[in-house]
Amino acid sequence: MSIPLIDQPTEEKLVTLKNISWDQFKGIETQLQENRNIRLSYLSGILEIMSPIGDKHEKVKRTLGLLLEAYMKNLGIRFYCRGGFTLEEPGYASGTPDESYSIGTEKEVPDIVIEVIVTSGTINRKELYKPKKVPEVWFWKSNSIKIFRLSEQGEYEQVNRSGFFPDLDPALLLNYIAMPDQYDAVVEFEQVIRNQ
Repeated sequence: MSIPLIDQPTEEKLVTLKNISWDQFKGIETQLQENRNIRLSYLSGILEIMSPIGDKHEKVKRTLGLLLEAYMKNLGIRFYCRGGFTLEEPGYASGTPDESYSIGTEKEVPDIVIEVIVTSGTINRKELYKPKKVPEVWFWKSNSIKIFRLSEQGEYEQVNRSGFFPDLDPALLLNYIAMPDQYDAVVEFEQVIRNQ
């Protein structure tokens, strides 16, 4: 018995190539620019190609984004959704976060980038954003959230809470990301934060 292709789950695949020059990377990127199911990351000669982006990845990404946006709206925190646009340091690094936000005012470099990790690679994803001095990098992986804040020395240090949202416990976000219904999760989360 064969399983129809449509019923098979989407599984992310990751390919890592080493000793790739910046020019080679840009050539590959140009060839693949029309394919939205492929995500490229480059750091100092290492190229990662991920395809396709799976359903779990997208659900976690959107749910976390919706929860953060609900939190900021309810607390009157001005924010600007930046989405997943590529941040580059030519010749060295190129990375596309899953989501990103500017807090307070719209900025060229976002204050927070979010990475949802379902399939791990070899690139240290914090290093992708260090050249642009992104203040915070958030990772969701294996039902946990880790937040890294850029220190005055220019290194990312893990912190328990965001410097932008010191009263928001990441464990609260995890509870609602894990809920099966995204709509119900956001509605219940909004009720909880209104009552705090």
